[in-house]
Amino acid sequence: MSDYIIGLTGGVASGKSTVEAQFCALGVFVADADAAARAAVAQGSAGLAEVVAEFGQAVLAEDGRLDRAVMRQRVFADANARGRLEAIIHPRVRAALQAACKHAETPYAIASIPLLAEGGGRAAYPWLRRILVVDVPVETQLARLRHRDGIDERLARQMLAAQASRPQRLAIADDVLSNDRPMAALAAQVQALDKLYRALANAQATSLSPGR
Repeated sequence: MSDYIIGLTGGVASGKSTVEAQFCALGVFVADADAAARAAVAQGSAGLAEVVAEFGQAVLAEDGRLDRAVMRQRVFADANARGRLEAIIHPRVRAALQAACKHAETPYAIASIPLLAEGGGRAAYPWLRRILVVDVPVETQLARLRHRDGIDERLARQMLAAQASRPQRLAIADDVLSNDRPMAALAAQVQALDKLYRALANAQATSLSPGR
């Protein structure tokens, strides 16, 4: 059981997946919000049934699964629809992440939540002990995003504008990992944070142990 949970977040193309992989390589359990969101509306799930009840059969593909392309078009153009969809998915994602992390057999666990700032931050995830933000300058994000997705600058800027701003993410951070440096520097930062989190988790476990 792991009672010390870190929230990992960052903007699009900030390198969250690379950081997540490095923590995993150090033996840390990581629960991913994107995977939890897919599971929340998987075929046959209560979440998918609620989505269909809210938006109609048109959001289903021929095989009975959620047609993600149709759903994306629906919510991208309609903020109200996006809010209704998030009201169905987000509570399920939060519950799944917390349960997975608490059952981790590691000193601490990480909940990787790309939209942590957008989804309510610490108020929505009161069980997070610390929040780690993977940070890069906006121009670095734009360059990486254009290269990764093969898109023009206009679309890349629209994608960034749809997320929380860099200052908004940094405002909720307990720790910041700068990811605009060489890979060796990134690895050193991850190792230092891992050492810190293991010490904090151990201190918490000691303070909560019987007899203290």
